Amino acid sequence: MTSTVTLPLWLVLLLLVLSLWMLASRLLMPSMRWLMRRRVNKVINRLNQRLHISIRPFQLTKREALIDRLAYDPKVLEAVAEYANEKHLPRELVQQQVHKYAREIVPAFNAYIYYRVGYALARRFARFLYSVRVRFHDDNKLAGIDSHAAVVFVMNHRSNMDYVLVAFLAAKKTALSYAVGEWARIWPLQQLIRAMGAFFVRRNSKDPLYRRVLERYVSMATEQGVCQAVFPEGGLSRDGKLQSPRLGILDYMLRSFGPRAERDIVFVPVGINYDRVLEDRTLLRTLDPSAPKRSSWFALRTTVKFVGQSFWLMLRSRWQRFGYASVVFGSPLSVRSYCAERQLIFAKLNKEERIAAVAELSQQLMTRIDAVVPVLPVPLACATLLEAGGTWLSALTIKAHCQQLLARAAQLHLPIVIPPAVQEAQFDAALHMLEVRHLVEVRDGSYRAVVSERAVLQYYANTLPQALRDGAASGERQTGDVDALATVDTNETNETTTTDTTTSATTTVH
Repeated sequence: MTSTVTLPLWLVLLLLVLSLWMLASRLLMPSMRWLMRRRVNKVINRLNQRLHISIRPFQLTKREALIDRLAYDPKVLEAVAEYANEKHLPRELVQQQVHKYAREIVPAFNAYIYYRVGYALARRFARFLYSVRVRFHDDNKLAGIDSHAAVVFVMNHRSNMDYVLVAFLAAKKTALSYAVGEWARIWPLQQLIRAMGAFFVRRNSKDPLYRRVLERYVSMATEQGVCQAVFPEGGLSRDGKLQSPRLGILDYMLRSFGPRAERDIVFVPVGINYDRVLEDRTLLRTLDPSAPKRSSWFALRTTVKFVGQSFWLMLRSRWQRFGYASVVFGSPLSVRSYCAERQLIFAKLNKEERIAAVAELSQQLMTRIDAVVPVLPVPLACATLLEAGGTWLSALTIKAHCQQLLARAAQLHLPIVIPPAVQEAQFDAALHMLEVRHLVEVRDGSYRAVVSERAVLQYYANTLPQALRDGAASGERQTGDVDALATVDTNETNETTTTDTTTSATTTVH
């Protein structure tokens, strides 16, 4: 009993590692999980006392439980049976595919990461790049939204920055759940996005089984009151204009809605606009079918070069933000009131009638979104330069015309986020931004559009609300609207050398 047993060193080390692992898994890990849950629960309790729309129990349910609940939903099981019979496949195999789809879609919302990590990063990143402005078109109506309702923010899709910007600005009222495209399914971005409560969507999938699983998740989340953010256009605007709405997600939300629904669905239109969209040239390039396809390596190299140039400008204290990034929250639309006015019950309509009704509602939402798109300095300057054609305009003339467009916007009750006291300075900054991006030629204090860059200028002019663009295009100008100080041959080249920097308005961020 007292004899010595000799063991190899590798075996001793292996036993030691296994012992430590058992100690950690049985004692340390449960304690750490308990402490983390306790901390998260404290955060959730504080947030629910502060937020107008609280975090729903559905969002706090364990992900694995939600995946099983979705995979074994009665309507999903019906789809599994139909698909298996149609394709002559074993039901078990089809059910495995459903589990794969459910695991792909269902998020892993973590309130602590959302508010302690995601919110802080989004806030700093947005304010680092832009001078951020937010406005509530009718704050009283927004404050009057039933806190029990399922609130859906519907917005135009201008840039991938939209996700960051709106989530940051809406964080004081609620936690948003986004539908995110497959572009974001890369490590570690995918894990962070899931933790922020977003769910991934295959935008153009024709697989009926996948679409049924997605439909049921969206329907379940809406029925449980999860606050969601939706881009009705279905993707980024390629030319700056609002696109026709895609009906898929909205149809999933509305198809089972009726007068006896436990919760009302409230749509809040949101208008987003930027003085500079980081993806502008890439988006315009997709409109040219003859443009050669660029590789992922080219995109990565271009991004790294842009970031490197920005850091170099920072080191030289010459870097400035990219102008305004503005979000305007419009007046909410209650689906319950909307249906009552039209004696409409989505749940009782056949497919054709329902799609027509959803299309009508979607068009009304797009009209409301367009009415709250912010009017910003760079789009106004671009519209003025395009209207002048190849004519040279003085800075004073451009600013006077922009002021007249602002006056028209005010008459149309469009949102203007430029404070009156700094409007002239902001128009100067907008012209400087166009100059350093080589979108305009400059000569003796006068400006004209660079012919080869008219598509980029048109992109920004298109971001103005439709009512304002229609007025500008109709030629309804007051006396002295655009008075060229000098007209020259359009073939004349500009000899002015501009500094290759990135600039913007540098007003105080609120």
